Amino acid sequence: MLTPNHESTPEHWYKDGLQFECTGCGNCCTGEPGYVWVTEQEIQSLADLTGTELEEFTDTYVRKIGARFSLREFPNGDCVFFDSDKRNCTVYDARPVQCKTWPFWNSNLETPEDWQRTCQECPGSGRGPLVPIDDIEHQRKQINI
Repeated sequence: MLTPNHESTPEHWYKDGLQFECTGCGNCCTGEPGYVWVTEQEIQSLADLTGTELEEFTDTYVRKIGARFSLREFPNGDCVFFDSDKRNCTVYDARPVQCKTWPFWNSNLETPEDWQRTCQECPGSGRGPLVPIDDIEHQRKQINI
């Protein structure tokens, strides 16, 4: 029986944790077109980091998709802040939550098969130190992708 202060949580297939260590490959910043969702606070932080006025930054680097905002991309789908020569993020210190929480997104964790697909795309997924479920869940709950 549960008391009012305790909630039952479903057991996840990754209850023992998952391995992940970023290799800095940039695969998560490149590829097919998509969205890098940003909040107004993240937009301001990125503008501050780049030394750009908010309005100019927004006009140059942000697009509105419905009621949400996303960073613009290059025509090939690469994030506008990905330096393809150096293979790194030019705004890493102010990167959005979506970027910080990769690969622990709902879409990558729904099934073991989803995680295996992520491991094929991301060389750091499935390798490196074991990330405990509490850390995974904290990251997963920050954004719904």
